[in-house]
Amino acid sequence: MSNEIIDINEYKEIFSSIKNEILKSQYKAMQVVNKELIFMYWNIGKIILNNSEWGNKFIDNLAVDLKLEFPNTTGFSVRNLKYMKKMAEEYPDFKFVQQVVAQIPWRHNTLLIEKIKDKEERKWYIGETLRNGWSRSMLKMQIEGKVYERQVVASKVNNFPITLPDIQSDLAIQTMKDPYLFDFISIKGKAKELEIENLMISKIKDVLIELGKGFAFVGNQYKIVVSDKEYFIDILFYHLKLKCYVVVELKAREFEPTDAGQLNFYLSAVDDLIKDETDNPTIGLLLCKNKDNFTAEYALRNISSPIGVSEYKLLEDIPEYLQSQLPKAEDIEMHIKDIEEIEINEENGNN
Repeated sequence: MSNEIIDINEYKEIFSSIKNEILKSQYKAMQVVNKELIFMYWNIGKIILNNSEWGNKFIDNLAVDLKLEFPNTTGFSVRNLKYMKKMAEEYPDFKFVQQVVAQIPWRHNTLLIEKIKDKEERKWYIGETLRNGWSRSMLKMQIEGKVYERQVVASKVNNFPITLPDIQSDLAIQTMKDPYLFDFISIKGKAKELEIENLMISKIKDVLIELGKGFAFVGNQYKIVVSDKEYFIDILFYHLKLKCYVVVELKAREFEPTDAGQLNFYLSAVDDLIKDETDNPTIGLLLCKNKDNFTAEYALRNISSPIGVSEYKLLEDIPEYLQSQLPKAEDIEMHIKDIEEIEINEENGNN
């Protein structure tokens, strides 16, 4: 019998390394399986599309005969066969299927085909799904919250391309939305900036979800001292991916050109007084009740600090039909931990 003594901590490290290797291998295997599944569905869809003159009965018969031929294989329902045909019709270029469509699970793709008509918009959602690890439920929530539309609009009113390096500029633009939907804040009558800010702080978890992945709360009414005079930043965040501070200023009114100058002052102060040499330049985000895009663009034109201008909407500003579609914080939290591999397994067994 061996008298060797096993170091429990060392053993745990070894076990953890082996476990990670197994998980990585399983994930890669599932990615391969998913791609092959998408390729098969596309090819089947192409055959169906090329024989469209046979009519809907053709697909009905196929569903029955495939079930008889492959009784232990799922995924050949009438509905799924119609999705295959639609995919082949929507994406005639197989290279696009290989490089883009096959990167996400089948049920994600059917959701995009069903909900989104524009191919560029679908491509954007595919990219965001890969970047953020969205489950199908999360993807559905993002579509219903019109995230694409809000980020495309937001990309128009900022000076990031001329004030930040290309990579950081692209990422900064991706983090912006317009408008930001603070549907968890309800204020009757004319709202004051401090009132809105206080409610945002009391619901900071919801604010962080709406701002997007990567934001970390630092403080509100954050004091800075310049030439013995005190100034207070509305809300200060740190962005983990951008590796920089983000100054957020709230305006309970329409954007005015002087707002950009005030925010520029705060950014300069944060860069000098707070950030260290490992941080990237501080970014400013001006949230206002409404804005004229041309006025905002002129105001930002000769400012050297990176600033974005977006509108925000409180509950009262959001149409009723959209309020019912917006994801709630608890829903997002529940789904944000979904494991992508589980969905791939589910779609292989439950189509």
